[in-house]
Amino acid sequence: MSGISAIYILDNKGRVLISRLYKSNVSGSIIDTFNSKLIEFSDETSYRPIFLDSDNVAYLHLQVNNLIFLLVSGENCNVPLMFSFLYKLTEVMTEYFKELEEESVRDNFVVIYELLDEMLDNGYPQTTEFQILKEFIKTESHELDFSWRKKKNEELQVSVPSAISNAVSWRSEGLKYKKNEIFLDVVEKVNMIVSRNGTVIKSEVHGALVAKSFLGGMPECKLGLNDKAFFEAEGKNKGEKAVDFSDAKFHQCVRLTSFEKDRIISFIPPDGEFELISYRLDMTFKPLFMVDVVVELRSFTKMEFHVKASSFFKAKCIATDVQIFIPVPCDVFSPSFKLPNGIVNYIPEKDAMVWNISEFAGQNTMVMEANFSLPSIKSPERDNFLKVPIRIEFEIPYYTVSGLQVRYLKITDKSGYQGYPWVRYITKHGDYQIRMTLN
Repeated sequence: MSGISAIYILDNKGRVLISRLYKSNVSGSIIDTFNSKLIEFSDETSYRPIFLDSDNVAYLHLQVNNLIFLLVSGENCNVPLMFSFLYKLTEVMTEYFKELEEESVRDNFVVIYELLDEMLDNGYPQTTEFQILKEFIKTESHELDFSWRKKKNEELQVSVPSAISNAVSWRSEGLKYKKNEIFLDVVEKVNMIVSRNGTVIKSEVHGALVAKSFLGGMPECKLGLNDKAFFEAEGKNKGEKAVDFSDAKFHQCVRLTSFEKDRIISFIPPDGEFELISYRLDMTFKPLFMVDVVVELRSFTKMEFHVKASSFFKAKCIATDVQIFIPVPCDVFSPSFKLPNGIVNYIPEKDAMVWNISEFAGQNTMVMEANFSLPSIKSPERDNFLKVPIRIEFEIPYYTVSGLQVRYLKITDKSGYQGYPWVRYITKHGDYQIRMTLN
């Protein structure tokens, strides 16, 4: 397998800001070839994040803000590995510089070259964890110490970060906190498409267990979930909702053998925030929200919208920051609204009105009426708004669509301190669409 032959960071005009050559199997016209291809693929329909030139050299690029990250590799390159490294590089640089922009690259080129030297060895990814890199690549300047020159016969001592020499490469030793805590957020994003007649076309859940660790020492954590395979093996799934984790991705700190054997998620957590598990569930469930819109032409120059929004999740739960985006014709003007709850804003540049509701309780219904004026001459594109779906954005604390539950989270450390776990559940919108009809 061919590794990375060269890496470039370009500005949005294709000019090189940073470059590092690892192998000699690429020509000197790399940037010219890339820029010409980038112009060729500038149209959204023909855009390609990867392409080959006439010499079978692969170009893989990623655009972040006003920067282009480009990897060049010879034949038989591992594309998933290359893109994984690109995303990891941008993640590490964002941790260092906070804002990943052209200016931050120009101001920190010395640090970037140090990062590339540590993260790549002869074109192959090595250390990519920020928690490790930050131990020996500092953004602040340091005075050089030449005192070693006076000690001709003394052996130089090189300090190696403990995380590299340790088997637990994602965590440093010697961490201490006054109060040892770990926070675990179960976050589920709902993707749903509802047809014009109210039939659910698509329903899926993308979930993640996001942890934020403030634990000292080298703690061992054990997490138990209402996993379907565990319940079936123990015969405990009678009347109790379980979740099938057949499509899940785990952080490298998770001991996969323990999960496969005992269905227990055992791990030594990294310090700070990390994604412990991500999962995807194709499941059939009722819509959390439904929006019915009745559109009436009151006259040739007047249009009226009657909107009814209903929630179908548990009555004890309350959705917050609900935004309902309702498309309107491109030629309407002079809006007026009547509603008992929330605020409606007309956004002409998006041909939509947005109904903002700060709190929406479950098993509840709210109504809104909107009136618009129309020009005397009908626009040929007026009815195109019916092809645009209604979109909904929301958050529902203390609720999950899948029914996932954390049964326990135990923390043990050889020092014997008491760790405090905190668990929170949140359901958010993903791509939530409802098709419109003209009644």
